[in-house]
Amino acid sequence: MKTGLSRYLQTLPTDSLAFDTDTFCLPQPKPLARKGQDTIVNVPGFFLVHHENPEYFPCGSSYWDRCVVGGYLSPKTVADTFEKVVAGSISWPAIGSLLDYVIRPALPPEALMLEAQYEPDSHLVIDFLPSVTLDDTVLVTRPHQLAQYDNLWWLSLHPAESARLWALDQADLGCQYLCLKILKAICKSTPALGHLTASQLTNVNLHLAQEEADWSPYVLADHFLPDLRGLICYLEAGVLPSALNPKVNLLAELTPEEIDELGYTLYCSLSEPRVLLQT
Repeated sequence: MKTGLSRYLQTLPTDSLAFDTDTFCLPQPKPLARKGQDTIVNVPGFFLVHHENPEYFPCGSSYWDRCVVGGYLSPKTVADTFEKVVAGSISWPAIGSLLDYVIRPALPPEALMLEAQYEPDSHLVIDFLPSVTLDDTVLVTRPHQLAQYDNLWWLSLHPAESARLWALDQADLGCQYLCLKILKAICKSTPALGHLTASQLTNVNLHLAQEEADWSPYVLADHFLPDLRGLICYLEAGVLPSALNPKVNLLAELTPEEIDELGYTLYCSLSEPRVLLQT
Protein backbone atom coordinates (compact mmCIF):
# COMPACT_ATOMS: atom_id res chain seq x y z
CA MET A 1 0.00 0.00 0.00
CA LYS A 2 2.86 2.37 0.76
CA THR A 3 4.37 1.77 -2.67
CA GLY A 4 1.08 2.64 -4.37
CA LEU A 5 0.61 5.72 -2.23
CA SER A 6 4.18 6.82 -2.92
CA ARG A 7 3.61 6.60 -6.65
CA TYR A 8 0.35 8.50 -6.28
CA LEU A 9 1.99 11.26 -4.27
CA GLN A 10 4.79 11.67 -6.78
CA THR A 11 2.30 12.04 -9.65
CA LEU A 12 0.52 14.96 -8.00
CA PRO A 13 1.11 18.29 -9.82
CA THR A 14 3.18 20.20 -7.31
CA ASP A 15 2.83 23.42 -9.29
CA SER A 16 -0.97 23.28 -9.41
CA LEU A 17 -3.34 25.61 -7.61
CA ALA A 18 -4.12 22.90 -5.07
CA PHE A 19 -0.59 23.25 -3.76
CA ASP A 20 -0.37 27.04 -4.03
CA THR A 21 -1.25 27.38 -0.34
CA ASP A 22 1.38 29.67 1.10
CA THR A 23 0.33 32.68 3.11
CA PHE A 24 3.13 35.20 3.28
CA CYS A 25 3.51 37.03 6.59
CA LEU A 26 5.19 40.40 6.50
CA PRO A 27 6.16 41.52 10.01
CA GLN A 28 6.09 45.31 10.29
CA PRO A 29 8.74 46.37 12.86
CA LYS A 30 7.57 49.04 15.27
CA PRO A 31 10.22 51.66 16.17
CA LEU A 32 9.77 51.37 19.93
CA ALA A 33 12.31 53.30 21.94
CA ARG A 34 14.54 50.97 23.94
CA LYS A 35 13.11 51.60 27.40
CA GLY A 36 14.01 48.39 29.11
CA GLN A 37 10.93 46.51 27.92
CA ASP A 38 10.37 43.30 29.82
CA THR A 39 8.25 40.24 29.21
CA ILE A 40 6.34 38.56 32.01
CA VAL A 41 3.79 35.78 31.67
CA ASN A 42 3.77 32.14 32.68
CA VAL A 43 2.37 30.81 29.39
CA PRO A 44 5.27 29.72 27.14
CA GLY A 45 5.01 31.25 23.70
CA PHE A 46 3.06 34.31 24.86
CA PHE A 47 4.42 37.56 26.25
CA LEU A 48 3.33 40.72 28.00
CA VAL A 49 5.35 43.81 27.12
CA HIS A 50 5.67 46.77 29.47
CA HIS A 51 7.94 49.75 30.10
CA GLU A 52 10.51 49.88 32.83
CA ASN A 53 12.28 52.92 34.26
CA PRO A 54 9.32 55.32 33.80
CA GLU A 55 11.26 57.98 35.69
CA TYR A 56 13.64 58.21 32.74
CA PHE A 57 11.13 57.45 30.00
CA PRO A 58 7.76 58.91 31.04
CA CYS A 59 4.51 57.87 29.44
CA GLY A 60 3.92 59.77 26.22
CA SER A 61 7.55 59.90 25.11
CA SER A 62 6.87 57.24 22.45
CA TYR A 63 4.26 57.28 19.69
CA TRP A 64 3.25 53.75 20.68
CA ASP A 65 2.48 54.71 24.26
CA ARG A 66 -1.05 55.38 23.01
CA CYS A 67 -1.33 51.61 22.60
CA VAL A 68 -0.59 50.87 26.27
CA VAL A 69 -3.55 49.24 28.02
CA GLY A 70 -3.41 48.53 31.74
CA GLY A 71 0.31 49.27 31.81
CA TYR A 72 1.14 46.84 28.99
CA LEU A 73 1.64 47.37 25.27
CA SER A 74 -1.52 45.90 23.76
CA PRO A 75 -0.93 43.90 20.55
CA LYS A 76 -4.58 44.28 19.61
CA THR A 77 -4.43 48.07 19.94
CA VAL A 78 -1.16 48.18 18.01
CA ALA A 79 -2.69 46.09 15.22
CA ASP A 80 -5.85 48.24 15.14
CA THR A 81 -3.77 51.45 14.99
CA PHE A 82 -1.58 50.02 12.25
CA GLU A 83 -4.62 48.88 10.26
CA LYS A 84 -6.23 52.33 10.46
CA VAL A 85 -3.04 54.01 9.25
CA VAL A 86 -2.64 51.58 6.37
CA ALA A 87 -6.31 51.56 5.40
CA GLY A 88 -6.49 55.36 5.55
CA SER A 89 -3.36 56.08 3.54
CA ILE A 90 -3.15 53.33 0.92
CA SER A 91 -5.57 52.60 -1.91
CA TRP A 92 -5.07 48.91 -2.61
CA PRO A 93 -7.46 48.82 -5.61
CA ALA A 94 -5.47 51.66 -7.23
CA ILE A 95 -2.19 49.84 -6.63
CA GLY A 96 -3.73 46.66 -7.98
CA SER A 97 -4.88 48.36 -11.18
CA LEU A 98 -1.35 49.69 -11.78
CA LEU A 99 0.05 46.17 -11.39
CA ASP A 100 -2.81 44.59 -13.33
CA TYR A 101 -3.73 42.65 -10.17
CA VAL A 102 -6.91 42.47 -8.13
CA ILE A 103 -6.05 43.42 -4.53
CA ARG A 104 -8.71 43.33 -1.82
CA PRO A 105 -8.95 42.77 1.95
CA ALA A 106 -9.11 39.11 2.95
CA LEU A 107 -10.85 37.41 5.82
CA PRO A 108 -10.78 37.35 8.81
CA PRO A 109 -11.76 41.00 9.20
CA GLU A 110 -9.97 41.35 12.56
CA ALA A 111 -6.60 40.79 10.86
CA LEU A 112 -4.87 42.96 8.26
CA MET A 113 -4.78 40.54 5.34
CA LEU A 114 -4.77 41.22 1.63
CA GLU A 115 -5.60 38.89 -1.21
CA ALA A 116 -3.84 39.55 -4.51
CA GLN A 117 -5.17 37.80 -7.62
CA TYR A 118 -2.57 37.87 -10.38
CA GLU A 119 -3.96 35.14 -12.64
CA PRO A 120 -7.55 33.92 -13.14
CA ASP A 121 -6.86 30.87 -10.94
CA SER A 122 -3.90 32.12 -8.90
CA HIS A 123 -3.89 34.28 -5.81
CA LEU A 124 -1.64 35.20 -2.92
CA VAL A 125 -2.67 36.03 0.65
CA ILE A 126 -0.48 38.55 2.49
CA ASP A 127 -0.79 38.82 6.26
CA PHE A 128 0.66 41.98 7.82
CA LEU A 129 1.94 41.38 11.34
CA PRO A 130 3.19 44.30 13.45
CA SER A 131 6.16 43.05 15.44
CA VAL A 132 8.37 43.97 18.38
CA THR A 133 11.98 42.78 18.61
CA LEU A 134 13.65 42.47 22.01
CA ASP A 135 17.22 41.26 21.58
CA ASP A 136 16.82 37.94 19.72
CA THR A 137 13.12 37.58 20.55
CA VAL A 138 10.57 38.53 17.90
CA LEU A 139 6.98 39.10 19.05
CA VAL A 140 4.06 39.57 16.64
CA THR A 141 0.42 40.52 16.85
CA ARG A 142 -2.05 37.85 15.84
CA PRO A 143 -5.76 37.50 16.60
CA HIS A 144 -6.45 35.18 19.53
CA GLN A 145 -9.29 32.69 19.70
CA LEU A 146 -9.36 32.93 23.49
CA ALA A 147 -10.34 36.30 24.92
CA GLN A 148 -8.03 35.98 27.92
CA TYR A 149 -5.04 36.09 25.55
CA ASP A 150 -6.03 39.35 23.84
CA ASN A 151 -3.29 41.35 25.57
CA LEU A 152 -0.55 38.80 24.86
CA TRP A 153 2.02 38.93 22.09
CA TRP A 154 2.88 35.79 20.14
CA LEU A 155 6.44 34.52 20.10
CA SER A 156 7.37 34.24 16.42
CA LEU A 157 9.44 31.16 15.59
CA HIS A 158 8.60 31.23 11.89
CA PRO A 159 11.99 32.48 10.63
CA ALA A 160 13.86 29.89 12.70
CA GLU A 161 11.44 27.11 11.70
CA SER A 162 11.80 27.98 8.03
CA ALA A 163 15.59 28.09 8.31
CA ARG A 164 15.66 24.69 10.04
CA LEU A 165 13.37 23.13 7.43
CA TRP A 166 15.36 24.68 4.59
CA ALA A 167 18.64 23.34 5.98
CA LEU A 168 17.21 19.83 6.31
CA ASP A 169 15.60 20.04 2.91
CA GLN A 170 18.84 20.66 1.05
CA ALA A 171 19.97 17.07 1.59
CA ASP A 172 16.79 15.34 0.43
CA LEU A 173 15.91 17.03 -2.87
CA GLY A 174 12.99 18.87 -1.33
CA CYS A 175 11.10 15.87 0.06
CA GLN A 176 10.41 17.47 3.45
CA TYR A 177 9.06 20.65 1.89
CA LEU A 178 6.91 18.63 -0.51
CA CYS A 179 5.49 16.62 2.38
CA LEU A 180 4.69 19.85 4.23
CA LYS A 181 3.14 21.38 1.13
CA ILE A 182 0.87 18.36 0.71
CA LEU A 183 -0.25 18.61 4.35
CA LYS A 184 -0.96 22.33 3.97
CA ALA A 185 -2.98 21.73 0.80
CA ILE A 186 -5.00 19.01 2.55
CA CYS A 187 -5.78 21.29 5.48
CA LYS A 188 -6.80 24.11 3.16
CA SER A 189 -9.18 21.93 1.14
CA THR A 190 -10.63 20.02 4.12
CA PRO A 191 -12.85 22.29 6.27
CA ALA A 192 -12.59 20.00 9.30
CA LEU A 193 -8.80 20.54 9.31
CA GLY A 194 -8.95 24.29 8.84
CA HIS A 195 -7.81 25.03 12.40
CA LEU A 196 -4.35 23.57 11.78
CA THR A 197 -1.68 26.18 11.02
CA ALA A 198 1.45 26.07 8.88
CA SER A 199 3.57 26.36 12.03
CA GLN A 200 1.93 23.31 13.61
CA LEU A 201 2.40 21.25 10.45
CA THR A 202 6.00 22.43 10.08
CA ASN A 203 6.79 21.33 13.61
CA VAL A 204 5.26 17.91 13.06
CA ASN A 205 7.65 17.56 10.12
CA LEU A 206 10.60 18.80 12.16
CA HIS A 207 9.87 16.31 14.94
CA LEU A 208 9.66 13.48 12.43
CA ALA A 209 12.93 14.58 10.84
CA GLN A 210 14.65 13.96 14.19
CA GLU A 211 13.45 10.35 14.10
CA GLU A 212 13.84 9.52 10.40
CA ALA A 213 17.17 9.86 8.62
CA ASP A 214 16.13 8.95 5.07
CA TRP A 215 14.01 11.61 3.38
CA SER A 216 14.59 10.55 -0.19
CA PRO A 217 11.71 11.38 -2.57
CA TYR A 218 11.00 7.69 -3.26
CA VAL A 219 10.01 7.16 0.38
CA LEU A 220 7.65 10.13 0.50
CA ALA A 221 4.69 7.91 1.46
CA ASP A 222 6.75 6.39 4.29
CA HIS A 223 6.87 9.85 5.85
CA PHE A 224 3.45 11.16 4.87
CA LEU A 225 1.62 8.49 6.87
CA PRO A 226 3.84 8.85 10.01
CA ASP A 227 3.21 12.60 9.78
CA LEU A 228 -0.52 11.93 10.03
CA ARG A 229 -0.07 9.43 12.88
CA GLY A 230 2.27 11.78 14.72
CA LEU A 231 -0.20 14.64 14.42
CA ILE A 232 -2.97 12.41 15.79
CA CYS A 233 -0.79 11.51 18.80
CA TYR A 234 -0.10 15.18 19.53
CA LEU A 235 -3.82 15.97 19.29
CA GLU A 236 -4.68 13.08 21.62
CA ALA A 237 -2.22 14.46 24.17
CA GLY A 238 -3.38 18.05 23.58
CA VAL A 239 0.26 19.09 23.34
CA LEU A 240 2.44 19.77 20.30
CA PRO A 241 5.79 21.05 21.61
CA SER A 242 7.70 23.43 19.38
CA ALA A 243 10.74 21.72 17.85
CA LEU A 244 12.76 24.87 18.64
CA ASN A 245 11.32 25.67 22.06
CA PRO A 246 9.77 22.55 23.69
CA LYS A 247 8.12 24.63 26.42
CA VAL A 248 5.81 26.16 23.81
CA ASN A 249 2.62 24.17 23.19
CA LEU A 250 1.50 24.93 19.64
CA LEU A 251 -2.00 23.61 20.40
CA ALA A 252 -2.55 26.00 23.30
CA GLU A 253 -5.18 28.10 21.53
CA LEU A 254 -7.30 25.23 20.25
CA THR A 255 -10.42 24.35 22.22
CA PRO A 256 -11.02 20.72 23.31
CA GLU A 257 -13.83 20.50 20.77
CA GLU A 258 -11.56 21.64 17.93
CA ILE A 259 -8.87 19.17 18.99
CA ASP A 260 -11.41 16.32 19.08
CA GLU A 261 -12.70 17.20 15.61
CA LEU A 262 -9.19 17.38 14.15
CA GLY A 263 -8.16 14.10 15.74
CA TYR A 264 -11.31 12.31 14.60
CA THR A 265 -10.97 13.53 11.01
CA LEU A 266 -7.32 12.49 10.80
CA TYR A 267 -7.94 9.16 12.50
CA CYS A 268 -10.69 8.30 10.01
CA SER A 269 -8.37 9.20 7.13
CA LEU A 270 -5.71 6.66 8.14
CA SER A 271 -7.70 3.77 6.66
CA GLU A 272 -7.82 5.50 3.26
CA PRO A 273 -5.36 8.44 3.08
CA ARG A 274 -5.99 8.91 -0.65
CA VAL A 275 -9.37 10.42 0.23
CA LEU A 276 -7.56 13.38 1.77
CA LEU A 277 -5.33 13.75 -1.28
CA GLN A 278 -8.32 13.82 -3.62
CA THR A 279 -10.17 16.63 -1.81
